[in-house]
Amino acid sequence: MKKKKLNLRDIKPNSGTEHSHDDGHNHNEQQSRFKVYLPAIISFTMLIIGIALDYFDVAFFKDWLRIIWYGIAYLPVGFPVVKEGWESIKKGDVFTEFFLMSIATIGAFVIGEYPEGVAVMLFYAVGELFQSAAVNKAKGNIKALLDVRPNEALVYRNNDYISVSPETVEIGEKVQVRVGEKIPLDGILLSEKGSFNTAALTGESKPNTIARGEKVFAGSINMDGVIEIETTKEFKDSSIARILDMVQNATARKSKTELFIRKFARVYTPIVVFLAIAVTFLPYFFVDDYVFRDWLYRALIFLVISCPCALVISIPLGYFGGLGAASKNGILFKGASFLDAMTKINTLVMDKTGTVTKGVFKIKQIKAINLDEKEFMKYLMAMEEQSTHPIAKAILEYNDEGTDYEASEVFEIAGKGLKGIVNGKTVLVGNKALMTANNINVLEETETIVESIVLVSIDNAFAGYVVIADELKEDAKETITSLHKVGVKNIMMLSGDKDSITQKVASELNIEIAKGGLLPEDKLNEVEILKQDPNNKIAFIGDGINDAPVLAASDVGIAMGGLGSDVAIETADVIIQTDQPSKVVKAIKISRSTRKIVWQNIILAFGVKVIVLILGAGGLATMWEAVFADVGVALLAILNAVRLQRMKWVD
Repeated sequence: MKKKKLNLRDIKPNSGTEHSHDDGHNHNEQQSRFKVYLPAIISFTMLIIGIALDYFDVAFFKDWLRIIWYGIAYLPVGFPVVKEGWESIKKGDVFTEFFLMSIATIGAFVIGEYPEGVAVMLFYAVGELFQSAAVNKAKGNIKALLDVRPNEALVYRNNDYISVSPETVEIGEKVQVRVGEKIPLDGILLSEKGSFNTAALTGESKPNTIARGEKVFAGSINMDGVIEIETTKEFKDSSIARILDMVQNATARKSKTELFIRKFARVYTPIVVFLAIAVTFLPYFFVDDYVFRDWLYRALIFLVISCPCALVISIPLGYFGGLGAASKNGILFKGASFLDAMTKINTLVMDKTGTVTKGVFKIKQIKAINLDEKEFMKYLMAMEEQSTHPIAKAILEYNDEGTDYEASEVFEIAGKGLKGIVNGKTVLVGNKALMTANNINVLEETETIVESIVLVSIDNAFAGYVVIADELKEDAKETITSLHKVGVKNIMMLSGDKDSITQKVASELNIEIAKGGLLPEDKLNEVEILKQDPNNKIAFIGDGINDAPVLAASDVGIAMGGLGSDVAIETADVIIQTDQPSKVVKAIKISRSTRKIVWQNIILAFGVKVIVLILGAGGLATMWEAVFADVGVALLAILNAVRLQRMKWVD
């Protein structure tokens, strides 16, 4: 069955600016819904009245009046289907379900089975209405995304804030966002701090607190105080625009199962038409008491039963429901085909930094010698204020108030560190090579530290060190345990970070195979080796530009969508909006539930149809059983697919 392709432009977001507008919108929506159901209501009412008049054998309800009455009852639901079938025939597409339903119901009228002809088309129309309702429910998550699409931006221009369309804002402009308003574009927070509701982007209801200089994303809702941001992307490249584009494209990418069923329906439909013709005429040569009307009736039943409605409707709806459920949980699949691919994953290869770790350096340990810790840090911070290195940023976060010491004559020694004057004292800050070059003896314990370490000397005497390390994400350990539980037996960590750090992180997470110090081509080579075993179905999860080649080479590429690079996100097949590795487990569970429901629908549809087809051909089934085999099974399949929207997946 041909359906209109979902286009996000067709779904109008509710601005939510005025209550009266909402009331009008809801009133119009109710009127529109009533108009949709009106034809079915008219047909149903007339059918019930007609059946009652037949049952009580009312004298005037005979001959032409009876035909006209049921004909009028048929038109509201039958005419659109007959018209659609005729339009398809004109385009060269004869064997559609519209054609099948038209032939079956008109044929019922020809042999005088008027109530059954109306009933079959009425139930078919009701099935279509149920399908539309189910699809609209599945679209709910997409509409929710559209509802958070910002409508305006307060931009600072000509010494004042003016309201403009987000599409007109350029990179680098300053934007003000009031409490309760949506962030119009991706940017950097200029205010001291802010609290944001990012549920529409990430699926997480917990407010997210952001500090000055950190990223904020379009579509987030400002929860606390007036803030200012500096835009870093145009609206068309913002996070919310990217999500909308990916969701729209995802509905257009069909799974192999879905494509097979559509191809199957095109072959299957003409076969059953010719079988119906055979059921009508062949018995003439083999049956003694052949009655054309009886065998035509059986053939019409055969046509109604054989309509592939349940398959063509419920399978795409099942995948659509899976995509919607994933989106609701902060996971974006770029197509139904990747839902299928995710069900088969048994090997997961992961990056380290930004994937299982936060990708942000933090001070893990401070060791001061012959000096108070705060005094030691004042010297170190004074020097690091002159550096832009990520480690320097981590050290400067030690104290929000900064240091009252000032460094002068600071210069960088390539590959070793910094040298300068603080409070009239010569200070060296850097690695062991810097200390060795200046004949400064360091503590032996520093040799066993695998994390990044900053050594400090003051006036040619070793003053202490600071250990800087990347933190594990809160759900990293839980993710590895859960992956094993869902059947992902092989887990490997590949990192560009030095091997000693990679091995330490892998050990903490109970990952047996880990390799560090790898270039992008080295990571790609490791995955290619794994792919040589056809039993390995590989997913790779990463966030950096250097992960793009491996994301593309894997059976399923998974990118971190929050902090991940644009290149990684564009290359990946699945996007984790929350940057939580545990969402991979949820993605696998949603994929498997989707596939399970799709196959339940296929078995249900085929099983019931085969049974009733045999009964119909043998004269043991009436049009009413045929209606159940077609529309009834379609309704059951739709209700089964809708379950995906209500399921809960434990992280």
